[in-house]
Amino acid sequence: MSSPALLDLARSVTAALENRSVGASEDDSLLALTRQVEALGRSVDALRIAAAGEIAARSRTEDGPAGLAARKGCRSANELLQRLTQISGATGAARLGLAALTRRGTALAGTPLPATFDHVRAALEAGELGLDAAVALTKNLAPLQDRVHPEALDAAEKELVAAATGTSPDSSVPASADEIRIQASVWRATLDPDGLEPDEAHAMVKRGFRLGPERNGLVPVSGGLLPEAAGRVKRLFDAYLTPTTAPAFLREEELADKDVVQDPRTKDQQRHDILIGVLDAMARSGDTPTIGGAAPTVLVTVRAEDLETGGAGYADGVESPLSPTTVEQLVCTGGIQKVVIGKNGRIFKLGSAERCFTAPQRRAITARDGGCLIPGCSVPAGWCEVHHVIPAAASGPTHPDNGVLLCWFHHRTIDTSGWAIRMRAGAPEVQAPPWLDHTRRWRPATKSRTAMASRVHGP
Repeated sequence: MSSPALLDLARSVTAALENRSVGASEDDSLLALTRQVEALGRSVDALRIAAAGEIAARSRTEDGPAGLAARKGCRSANELLQRLTQISGATGAARLGLAALTRRGTALAGTPLPATFDHVRAALEAGELGLDAAVALTKNLAPLQDRVHPEALDAAEKELVAAATGTSPDSSVPASADEIRIQASVWRATLDPDGLEPDEAHAMVKRGFRLGPERNGLVPVSGGLLPEAAGRVKRLFDAYLTPTTAPAFLREEELADKDVVQDPRTKDQQRHDILIGVLDAMARSGDTPTIGGAAPTVLVTVRAEDLETGGAGYADGVESPLSPTTVEQLVCTGGIQKVVIGKNGRIFKLGSAERCFTAPQRRAITARDGGCLIPGCSVPAGWCEVHHVIPAAASGPTHPDNGVLLCWFHHRTIDTSGWAIRMRAGAPEVQAPPWLDHTRRWRPATKSRTAMASRVHGP
């Protein structure tokens, strides 16, 4: 970012700070101010990293007592940073580590040399790349410097910086730091698949689960799980902690009680209770909860004419009626089954299930989408619902080519949030709302790591 632009940005943020105008801002003004503050923060972070790198360069171990840190009575550049800025040792180490990878060198002739991660350096200095995304990127790619051809590593760095800054051909929406971490891990596995073996062999030796001695009525647990084992445990927790079904252990009558607005337990407490509940269930019958294979069975009744015109529905065990929006969402993800009841209450006809994605269809959609389709949403596939892109009421087929994964929130707000979804030759594309992407371009969408790897490999 140029100096004049940076000064203008600083003045705008300073004016807002002096006026204390955040709380009184209109929505669009608040979003604009948030963008400005973050842009200024990125530029400040770039200076922080540059300053940390310069302090480290002047505090080299080989300089001994003549080094800057030693002359100021500190054992290291990190200690000097901590005393100067009141940051933690971990934050200081992150800044120094990033500075070492993005600081330009100097040749013997005095000409500047590119940094180890020069694309990251340029994006940081331009105020386009955040500190978290830069750390996520370099942490994954740095171990590959001696194992991967420099051109391949440069291509990976360039692609990830483009994704983080919203300059990628695939999307003008900047990826979050968490998304960059995932994408970088895919690049790392693709560029150096053999490098995974030593890590896994070390993890195999270190794996374990321990119960400690009882203290104050509690038995502490510790240890480490292999990634695939942790995935299974998390899957079980996800089955109970899914947002649409939590709180998991409250009965329907309790959920209907207006005084019960949220589960009073912490997430850790819930996980504890889930583990005990699963162990009890397995001990009794071997049954385990399912998630993803089929939509949760929630019995909702609605008259046929109300279903067509947008009337209320009623969930079993819940006193309050359901809005037409909720009914439509439940129909979209769970399908319908028509039941014809006579005036005397007798069931005359029981129809087949309609508009309901089967378990094999959902597995196929999960493999393709990998999670909630909306960019930036981190809700995993197991928590998601399947959404009809073309509504079933508009003759949209219940087929993988017309179904996408959306989390409960984005499914509920897809018609009002500004996000749009379409299918192109069976592949989903998304269009960001105008406040996020003024170009209104349709972009391919997937959270599947396999699909990401395919893009890295190319056709």
